[in-house]
Amino acid sequence: MLFKLRQVICFLLISFLALSFSNALFAQSKQTTRLLLWDNKPAKDWMTEAYPIGNGRIGGMIFGGVNNEHIQFNDNTLWTGDENDRGMYQAFGDLFIDFDQKDQNFTGYKRELNLANAVHSISYTQNGTHFKREYFCSFPDKVMVLRLTADQKSKYSVAIRLKNAHGGKIMVNGNKVEFSGKLSNGMPYQATAVMKIESGKSYPVKDEDGEKLKIDQADAITIIFTAATNYNNKREQHWKGEEPALKIEHILKQALPKTYAALLKNHIQDYQQLFSRLSLNLGDDDVKNNSLPTYQRLINYKKTPDHALEALIFQYGRYLMISSSRQGGLPANLQGLWNESNTPPWGSDYHSNINIQMNYWLAEPTNLSECHIPYLDYINSMREVSAIATRKQYPNTRGWTVKTENNIFGGMSFLWNTPGSAWYAQALWEHYAFTKDKAYLKNFAYPIIKEISEFWDDHLKRRPDGTLVSPLGWSPEHGPTEDGVTHDQQIVFDLFTNYIEAAEILGIDQDYKNHIADLKAHLLKPKIGKWGQLQEWETDRDDPKDQHRHISHLFGLHPGREISTITTPELAKAAKVTLTARGDESTGWSMAWKMNFWARLQDGNHAYKILQNFITPVGGSGTDYNKGGGIYSNLFCAHPPFQIDGNFGYTAGISEMLLQSQTGELQFLPALPDQWSAGSIQGLKARGNFEITNLQWKDGKIVKLSIKSLSGEDCMVRSPNALKKIKGITVEKSGNDFKYSFKTQVGKVYSFEG
Repeated sequence: MLFKLRQVICFLLISFLALSFSNALFAQSKQTTRLLLWDNKPAKDWMTEAYPIGNGRIGGMIFGGVNNEHIQFNDNTLWTGDENDRGMYQAFGDLFIDFDQKDQNFTGYKRELNLANAVHSISYTQNGTHFKREYFCSFPDKVMVLRLTADQKSKYSVAIRLKNAHGGKIMVNGNKVEFSGKLSNGMPYQATAVMKIESGKSYPVKDEDGEKLKIDQADAITIIFTAATNYNNKREQHWKGEEPALKIEHILKQALPKTYAALLKNHIQDYQQLFSRLSLNLGDDDVKNNSLPTYQRLINYKKTPDHALEALIFQYGRYLMISSSRQGGLPANLQGLWNESNTPPWGSDYHSNINIQMNYWLAEPTNLSECHIPYLDYINSMREVSAIATRKQYPNTRGWTVKTENNIFGGMSFLWNTPGSAWYAQALWEHYAFTKDKAYLKNFAYPIIKEISEFWDDHLKRRPDGTLVSPLGWSPEHGPTEDGVTHDQQIVFDLFTNYIEAAEILGIDQDYKNHIADLKAHLLKPKIGKWGQLQEWETDRDDPKDQHRHISHLFGLHPGREISTITTPELAKAAKVTLTARGDESTGWSMAWKMNFWARLQDGNHAYKILQNFITPVGGSGTDYNKGGGIYSNLFCAHPPFQIDGNFGYTAGISEMLLQSQTGELQFLPALPDQWSAGSIQGLKARGNFEITNLQWKDGKIVKLSIKSLSGEDCMVRSPNALKKIKGITVEKSGNDFKYSFKTQVGKVYSFEG
């Protein structure tokens, strides 16, 4: 009897463990499914269908053809222009793989981009053989890796060729295909692909497409690819560093001895160390939705709720950030780093009147602080060139500012955007606000914030009554040029606020801090106009029928902190009147900004309405401000055309809907829409260097909340519902919310239940 009882217990234990393992695998599979972009056919169009991969410097757009593979590639340092000529970001070239297949038919095709590990894969069956390809861009090994395998031997007979986007000869040397050249500004460049072939044979051939490497009857092929220029982001070195040939030699010397498995492991570990910090669930997944190609989910979205798609696009923004902005490199430009043209829209440059700023709204709150650093380094690198140009344009001023269009050498074009550098300074402050890194604040951020404050100290116009106004400002991108434009005033207010706090934290420059505080107190304040709107100009001339895509005069609402529903309710109400008048539909990036505006106005349902407008399938490649933007089938934001700030702004918008901290409080679920009745997020960051290790909600109320203090700052939580009281934590009612205040210790997690 005892033996039988033991058997039963053993059976039950094994069954339980098996069920647990099965559930774990199911949960893992479900999570992976949530993070897939996929299609059942190859891409035909670069902008709307191809999928991107990147390592922060080099990137590729994958077409996934069966009989011909096309990978268009970039290195984000390949620019024309110099310090005096903005130039343009350039296409680099193309890698083609031509397959020898007599039968052109294929079945079971699938190409997918897995956001969980940043690996692009293609699979299909042709002539009875199952083919599989895996592609990724590795940050630690500085290469793009392509792996071609099949379930039968000797099935790969291909020709591999490169195309130089600037003309020039292609060379084949052994199993290496490469090209090199120089741009009109003298910048040298080189691209090199090395083939590691398993069985089979290889030899060079030449035809109308030029020289290429022919491979016959290989079992598998691994392509190790990289590209480079001699760009260096240091002006004192004339923007020049190691020559591309040497750079590539060093990269390949390290990468080539490694196995494919080792390269893949390095890539995934590096990528997941960033990406896996945050997970998001906006409600139950519909299995039918997840089983559909991404483009079909977009088509169905207006008729069928798909919260998993909303979360997928959120995580896609984080994927694009990691792929286009890594430490030691350049920041993401108007297209991240993906560009097929030598004359791209707006030069694929760094636009200083919102676009590059919007690119980085997501970096700190979605736990990608390291990806913010290229933008901060970029701001630092341009200071000297900008200061020289600024003194020529604005004599007798200290500090510096920028024009609207900017390149990687400090070169600028189009109109002077005087508040541009002050808006840049906000990013310098935000990195500190989220990390509480005093050494960074003292040695890096503070000197730049101070010199930009000095520019405005010298540039502001002092009126007889003591009011200070920005002279001859412009409300991007419309309206007259005149003094006291609201957009400029709010950005200067933000700059001075950040400078004062920085000086106080560091305990330095007391006299100058007081001087800036006096200037701030005399700035022309935001005004409420005759139809209840927040005025765009000092003169009350706003047209209630104006639906321009730029809503520049709401900077103080977002990303600034001058306007708040809690601290300045009348101004917030006026901002709402303005935003309502401007309408909900617009270009892609504009809708992303509107999501953030409505989130800051604590109106989750309206923010969600804009979110739904954003997820509108768009086709074509033209630039048409009137038709409005949306999203392409590869989930790129359509301005139109493709502009990546909309992707980044969308991700930032969702983070604002779930957590805000700009007023000194951690406000949870401030703009939760009715449609997200239940959900969870792990890994959000808040100012004060707090990490939200767990936030779960149901019926609009917090169920579970865990906050990790990474710097030991005092914490104030604002919750929409009462949380179970914890010893040592004070609570007070604030309107309909509940406020909890407590001191924290470094590394300790504070947990609450609803």
